[in-house]
Amino acid sequence: MKNTFIKIAGIVIIVGALIWGGLNLLINAKSSIPELVTTAPITEAEGKKEVDAWLTTLKSEGKFNGGVLMVKDGVPIFMDTYGYTDHTRTQQLTTQSSFRLASVSKQFTAFGIMLLENKGLLDYDTPVTTYIPEFPYPRVTVRHLLNMTSGIPDGYLQLAEKYKSTLGDELSIQEAVQLLCDYPSKAAPPNSWFKYSNSNYILLAGIVENVSGQSFETYMQEAIFNPLNMQNARVWNLLSKDKTFPNKTLGFEKQDENYIPMYPTFIDGVSGDGGVFASLEDFVIWDTALYGTSLLPQEKLQEAFKTPTLTNGTVSTYGFGWSVDDEVMQHSGGWLAARTYIYRNTKTKTCLVILDNSANNWHFVSIQERLISLIEKL
Repeated sequence: MKNTFIKIAGIVIIVGALIWGGLNLLINAKSSIPELVTTAPITEAEGKKEVDAWLTTLKSEGKFNGGVLMVKDGVPIFMDTYGYTDHTRTQQLTTQSSFRLASVSKQFTAFGIMLLENKGLLDYDTPVTTYIPEFPYPRVTVRHLLNMTSGIPDGYLQLAEKYKSTLGDELSIQEAVQLLCDYPSKAAPPNSWFKYSNSNYILLAGIVENVSGQSFETYMQEAIFNPLNMQNARVWNLLSKDKTFPNKTLGFEKQDENYIPMYPTFIDGVSGDGGVFASLEDFVIWDTALYGTSLLPQEKLQEAFKTPTLTNGTVSTYGFGWSVDDEVMQHSGGWLAARTYIYRNTKTKTCLVILDNSANNWHFVSIQERLISLIEKL
């Protein structure tokens, strides 16, 4: 019996190894992309030509459908798009095409909160209960939400699904906030650890609405996008008055030889954790604004890039909607076929933005790594 068990165990291990090896081969095959080799600096015409050729190859191989922006000292040194606005593959992307940003939206939500603080309408270290009276976690402050150190479990998706029959056709920000208030979960003490949580940023959007007296969409448009002249940037979800808007892209994925649209669902009436759309041209403006703008002076902006010290003495690396490592700040996002990424280095004054709307899960990180390596050499 013992020998039989050993033989069976050996077979299981071998089969498991073969399966794992096969999966690795499949993953490597799917994620393999050509190397990006430049013989000239990216600031020169030849360097730009090589990057363009590389991205064109990725597009032709079905490994990229989106746009890339590189900024140096506030000036775009590379900005172009490759592919189509949606699954019909009839309209080409442009630098004005507005992509779903997914979690890259969080930095905009944080900026909206910072504008309210700058006007004296809220305080980062005031309990959330000041702005959402029914909030069931009395020790959690606005800063805890921004830094994702609130200790609150990220449970809004599960709650929305569980109580879907009692909600409307689309989940709103206020409904999501109410769910989090009505059905509290066991939470860790605030500032005891960092835990990435979309719920924190939906709560922040709820605070924006309660403090400003406007919808999150209207507030963000009037407080940020219009003043900065970000012409293709806006908050959009299923509850927006406009069912679509100019230059909007739609996420899609390829299944065999078919291109399938990825439409929003019941939960896509919320924003704050996501919901912002923007173009490459908008990000040129946004990168400049993050060095200081009439909306928010530089000394106030620095709050976004501070890393909090937790109660155990360790330092978290998440600021206000940014992952921060000294002078480098970055964030990624993914939702409804969107894959997005922004990288900024304030020491070298460089910025990289990658936007894709084609469910590019296999190749996106590899593309991101190669372009980061390139921009760090500028």
